[in-house]
Amino acid sequence: MGELIMVGDRVLISPDEGERTTNAGLVLPASVAEKERVRGGRVVSIGPGYVTPNPEFSETETWDQNRDAVRYLPLQARPGDFAFFLRKEAIEIEFEGDSFLIIPHGAILALHRTDADDILGNLGNLGNLSDVEDQADEGA
Repeated sequence: MGELIMVGDRVLISPDEGERTTNAGLVLPASVAEKERVRGGRVVSIGPGYVTPNPEFSETETWDQNRDAVRYLPLQARPGDFAFFLRKEAIEIEFEGDSFLIIPHGAILALHRTDADDILGNLGNLGNLSDVEDQADEGA
């Protein structure tokens, strides 16, 4: 059919569906989860961001066509993140047979990101400073 493109600060979410198990081992059906104020799901696509005026734009300098009237402030969410968001802000849509939610970025309460390129996450893998120095000496 085509591509679904988010505009502005909108985020496309694939909702977390189904039953949930509590710490005590009780299985909660999906109908119980529908009553909660916060919902979770995987970020599928994001818009370009918040629209802000471009201070470098000038209508009087018509020869300078390289400057747009607006800029976009990028969003914090990225495709692949797991987002916790306010349920009441979500708009449910169906696209190519799949159910999605569109929410404004401001409705996201928290993001869980598992990224292999995350520098802070890889700090624990460095070991002791002496190990790093030994590896550097071997490579030299």
